[in-house]
Amino acid sequence: MASDAPALIATSGDSLREAFGKALSALADEFPKVVVLDADIAGGTGVHHFRKSHPERFLQFGIAEQNMMAAAGGLAAVGHIPIVTTFAVFCLRAIEQARLSLCYARRNAKIVASHPGIDVGPDGGSAQALEDLAAFRAIPGMTVISPADPLEMAQATRAILEFDGPVYMRTGRSPARRLFGEDHVFKIGKGNILRDGCDVTIVACGVEVARAMDAAELLAGEGISARVVNMATIKPIDAELLARCAEETGAIVTAEDHNIFGGLGGAVAESLVSTRPCPVEFVGLQDTFGASGEPDELADAFGISAPHIAAAARRAITRKAAQ
Repeated sequence: MASDAPALIATSGDSLREAFGKALSALADEFPKVVVLDADIAGGTGVHHFRKSHPERFLQFGIAEQNMMAAAGGLAAVGHIPIVTTFAVFCLRAIEQARLSLCYARRNAKIVASHPGIDVGPDGGSAQALEDLAAFRAIPGMTVISPADPLEMAQATRAILEFDGPVYMRTGRSPARRLFGEDHVFKIGKGNILRDGCDVTIVACGVEVARAMDAAELLAGEGISARVVNMATIKPIDAELLARCAEETGAIVTAEDHNIFGGLGGAVAESLVSTRPCPVEFVGLQDTFGASGEPDELADAFGISAPHIAAAARRAITRKAAQ
């Protein structure tokens, strides 16, 4: 049953949250220790699939995220693999419990957060988590993941169940474009090159990977060869791949649906400063909250759409030439 999980969700247009929920349900029999913890929003996180298929392993906590996070530590202590599910913005109110009950205690528990970034869309700025990657990346021992398409989400779901230790993984609200072929292999801690190029490297995660591919097409029309790297694991970052890309292209752009501080951009810059420093441009929200609107409209308004990524690539190339 588990081997069929990617096929169940490998459809362009599935949201990442639905891809996660379907994969988790398909993998449940293979991982009998998995229990799902919900904060009264199973329909919004995709775990309604698991609730339907394995109701005896579905725990409803209501709107009590701090209690839910702490309980996950207890469940992990007695041998279960708890999957804590809620919206990313609500995970932020349970940071202390994630830090102490999961990471400090070194528990094998997973946090899977839907509705991150301005991809939340019409729910508005108060519901758009733009700090979650930074917050969870800073906790010692926490692995941080943000897959890019439904197939990769299914593979990442298996990977976090096989991985021993606390994980924070983003999903997504909007329909997700299929980016990877059936030969794609997700590995925690490894990035992969989706498109090769020699003038600049665009490193992206989550929903920004598709926009990075579109930006590379725009740049190709101008004679600029852009490499696109899918960096689905933000922590631990693939330092070896980043150093190679910096060496081979000499300029880097990071793209994320997150504040420019502390997320993917920060992780990339921290890695490169100790290996192969080069010009880096950061595409993300410029230390501001979001707003209500459709995700693509918000991406344009807040500077994370494909044309903005392409503009950042031009700036990085100009800085490289000036060195």
